[in-house]
Amino acid sequence: MTDLELATHAAHEAGKLLRKHFGNDAVVDEASHHDIKLALDKESQDLITNILLGARQGDALYGEEGIAGNQNSDRHWIVDPIDGTVNYYYGIPHFCVSVALRVADEITVGVIHDPMVGETWTVEKGGPAMLNGRPIKASNRETLAESILFVGCGKDNDTMKTGIERFHRASLRARKMRMMGSAALGMAYIACGRLDAYIESRISLWDIAAGQLLVETAGGKVELTPNADHSDTYGIVASNGKIPLGEIL
Repeated sequence: MTDLELATHAAHEAGKLLRKHFGNDAVVDEASHHDIKLALDKESQDLITNILLGARQGDALYGEEGIAGNQNSDRHWIVDPIDGTVNYYYGIPHFCVSVALRVADEITVGVIHDPMVGETWTVEKGGPAMLNGRPIKASNRETLAESILFVGCGKDNDTMKTGIERFHRASLRARKMRMMGSAALGMAYIACGRLDAYIESRISLWDIAAGQLLVETAGGKVELTPNADHSDTYGIVASNGKIPLGEIL
């Protein structure tokens, strides 16, 4: 099994778990003002970990729910076991599983799986970006007036203030705005032309690793700005590479 096939298998198995429990009462492990952690987050990551490291025993895994494996390896699986946990908890069927492989600091494999819609985006370095096995590409839209933008507002006062200001500026120029609750799906939607840009001032690596390779391979552009105060978090501007975003940023 290739790395891409393995990542796809792991994402699909986690997706089956999430779909099985969707709509049932979920156990909340941790809750803050703007976020929720479920016991199912950990269960999903444990399932993915067992599949990936069971097949690649020398690898490392870095996920939202912790690390596993040989952290000295130059092969790191980057995992978000439920991207869109709050959506999941509230019964909103917009969430996904995201799995990426980073080899020597370069993302080489990306998989984003939406178990409710039955869509799987896959990409391998040097190959095409795919949706359910068919090649995809970012949109050709060139103006904000014809574009749909996804702006995230973060979880603390600073990121929310920045996000809301950007949302306001963008809403005056774009055709439509969206705030969807899953960064990984937002990037997958850019890769296949449904959305034209995604902007957020602080997002974690596991949310965007697979999506970055997808968007760039599909002809889009991703700019990441490391956040000095928070390890493995970034400001992100992802787009089809054609629309002008300077007035929004």
